[in-house]
Amino acid sequence: MISGTSIVALSSGRLPAGVAVIRISGPQTRFVVETIAGRFVGERVAMLRKLRAPDGTLLDTGLVVFFPGPASFTGEDVAEFHVHGGRAVVKKVLETIAGFDGVRHAEPGEFTRRGFLNGKMDLVETEALADLVNAETEAQRRFAVRNAEGVQSELYLGWRRRLIHGRAMIEAEIDFADEDDVPGSVSDTVWLDIRSMIEEIDRHIAGFRSAEIIRDGFEVVILGPPNAGKSSLFNALTQRDAAIVTDEPGTTRDLLEVTLELEGIRVRLTDTAGLRDGPGRIEAIGIEKARAKADKADLLLLLRDLADPVDLAIPDTVPALRVGTKVDLLDAEAARDAASRYDFVISVVSGAGFQDLLSEIGRRAADAAGNVGDVLPSRLRHVELLSEASRHLRRALGGHSAGQELRAEELRLAADQLGRIVGAVDVEDLLDVIFSQFCIGK
Repeated sequence: MISGTSIVALSSGRLPAGVAVIRISGPQTRFVVETIAGRFVGERVAMLRKLRAPDGTLLDTGLVVFFPGPASFTGEDVAEFHVHGGRAVVKKVLETIAGFDGVRHAEPGEFTRRGFLNGKMDLVETEALADLVNAETEAQRRFAVRNAEGVQSELYLGWRRRLIHGRAMIEAEIDFADEDDVPGSVSDTVWLDIRSMIEEIDRHIAGFRSAEIIRDGFEVVILGPPNAGKSSLFNALTQRDAAIVTDEPGTTRDLLEVTLELEGIRVRLTDTAGLRDGPGRIEAIGIEKARAKADKADLLLLLRDLADPVDLAIPDTVPALRVGTKVDLLDAEAARDAASRYDFVISVVSGAGFQDLLSEIGRRAADAAGNVGDVLPSRLRHVELLSEASRHLRRALGGHSAGQELRAEELRLAADQLGRIVGAVDVEDLLDVIFSQFCIGK
């Protein structure tokens, strides 16, 4: 599918910058390049050119690279203009290119969408490309790179090929049962493979939580009574004064959140209102938010002031670390006793125990994320379609009384669900949603 309209956009980052990359794709690309940069622009070679408007006005001097289709990112003729990254320069070059007949400004994700529609990548690889652009941590980058290379797609397409083959064998047995070339026991082998595939898909689905942690982060919530040192620990972990710290109880009334990178994993850290009985109306709202946030956490840090301990009713459904704070206020014997009763004893004043606690949070986040090299479902969309495919396979496997024709139909329906993941089957209703997540110029 080669579009009749060309699109142009700034494809590099925020301006001003040292260099800005302006990309154009579509059938007018070669004409635009030869008009602005002059004739004889080589293919896949960066060439220094004076860039001029059609009336001869000098726009800038920069590099031009031309990629003829179909061997390009979008499958169409594509060119890049590497110009100086001033706002006025970029604005003028964009206006000039968009002023050509048949050229318009690109919409978010439109370059990638054209690449998908022209068969340069499938839908899973497209989503992985969006993850790569948005990656903020090393784990996110590695996860996105693996999927962009096609390992996730190959897994789903491999399952789909096995289903298509199995269905063909069953239908051959039905239609040509009297032929010598079609053994009567072929369906037994198919159903053994289907049973194995159900187990493979279910194990794959179970990895979605690890993928969520890689993409969205490991949730850590700090809980404790007022003045237990929650905000002080929060500031120490974030290495800035993100939360107000005072001796007055109930200073923190709302949730405060920051993002860290520990062991290459994104960690979302939340400071909360102090938990206590008889709070004021506003403080009570903060406490309710704290408890709700704690219920959804991956890890709780349960703080207790060692110099003034207060008992605290805590959730027992979420993994937790018991942390004694202000150990610098204790004598040596009391500190040793506290260390035996808590997972960690710390002081943000002296730094005691702080690095050990930080390392443990990072270790737990990494364990929860699992092996970043594993092939995992990276979207809830994938999980829903995989679950539906698994349901069809279970119906096919258990439908002994339904007849081979109906069981083969269940295999077809399962294969279609897998095809929808990679975009091989009827995904028009998904495209606007998926490509709207991209930035303009990508």
